[in-house]
Amino acid sequence: MSIDLQFDSNHLWHPYTSMTKPLPCYGVVSANKCILELDTGEQLIDGMSSWWACLFGYNVPELNAAAKNQLDKMAHVMFGGLTHQPAIDLAKKLVEITPKGLDKVFLADSGSVSVEVALKMALQYWHALDKPKSQFLTIRNGYHGDTFGAMSVTDPEGSKHELYHNFLAKQLFAPQPAVAFSQDWDKSCLDEITRIVADNKQNIAAIILEPIVQGAGGMYFYHPQYLKGIRALCDKHQLLLIADEIATGFGRTGKLFACEFADISPDIICVGKAITGGYMSLAATLTTDKIANTISQGKAGVFMHGPTFMGNPLACAVACASIDKLLSIDWSDKVKNIEQLLNSCLAPCRDLPQVQDVRVLGAIGVVEMKESLDVAIVQKQFVELGVWIRPFGKLIYIMPPYVIEKEQLQRLCTAIYTVASAS
Repeated sequence: MSIDLQFDSNHLWHPYTSMTKPLPCYGVVSANKCILELDTGEQLIDGMSSWWACLFGYNVPELNAAAKNQLDKMAHVMFGGLTHQPAIDLAKKLVEITPKGLDKVFLADSGSVSVEVALKMALQYWHALDKPKSQFLTIRNGYHGDTFGAMSVTDPEGSKHELYHNFLAKQLFAPQPAVAFSQDWDKSCLDEITRIVADNKQNIAAIILEPIVQGAGGMYFYHPQYLKGIRALCDKHQLLLIADEIATGFGRTGKLFACEFADISPDIICVGKAITGGYMSLAATLTTDKIANTISQGKAGVFMHGPTFMGNPLACAVACASIDKLLSIDWSDKVKNIEQLLNSCLAPCRDLPQVQDVRVLGAIGVVEMKESLDVAIVQKQFVELGVWIRPFGKLIYIMPPYVIEKEQLQRLCTAIYTVASAS
């Protein structure tokens, strides 16, 4: 099967891509388990889980069946004034598996929108208490999405959102946690963010961060004690804590949710990406009874948000099947095995003079180079090696599907070493 790549290049805008000098695109005609098949007949081992989402790879029988079964009933129905069993079932599962106390579920249509919902929940909560607050506090090198509220709490300096800086709400930024995941804890790591809170607490609606793993902002893993300290800081000053678990949720870090590393529960949590096993776009924002009830008793009397495709039945049905499948397998052991293999197979990269750092957590492996990479060149090298790995900046990273075979993961790591050594 031939794909019209020329039309694609001339008319289709891809993520973070120029229309005058577009990055090369490779045509995919089918995908199964951990293999992407190109229109050229080449087969690539997928190291990206399609941006964290495809936990079980592609063409998953249980998820296929859930989609087909729901499609025969209804693909979509508005969520205003109507409801349906897939949404109810999904909400039950999310309340059960997310950190304790998050009992109210808002179903959104993408991760970025779930962040917008979380920010609006925090703002509306304080408004309902007649204590309006207008700023958020976050940490440097974070990433929360591409919509305007989400961009405002994404580090604007040197990021993909830098050019929008003057158009965004002005938020507060604390330094990136200085103590990495595997280092000895130093409580002074919390000094600066503690000072910022003390100076600005009257206007801070919430602290928002990615727990433990900062994803698209740099693939950095910070110490769980930092997150525990942030929870305590929020409690002390009566601030809300928003945990963006869109990238880290559903087992990717080795915990079902990364908040579990610090044994804390946020006031609001955002989940997405892997929620449907990578089948379609869906996300959710969960919060506490206290926050939901306070919002509902405020001046508006309702929460002011409602996407057209909110609670889409087809997506909810697949999400239920994906969560059921995750909980039915020994996902923890699978992720632990991936982590062990990544640690051993990526270790040789540490000896390369071009490499700054190698880090692994759960089913995430990162090789940080000393210099930025040419994505087009590196992408081509990976394809020639029979793998699909998409780097950014100085980072070559993988987060393979949990069902990846040992030999496939070894090939991914070997490809990384080969490309890194030639860069």
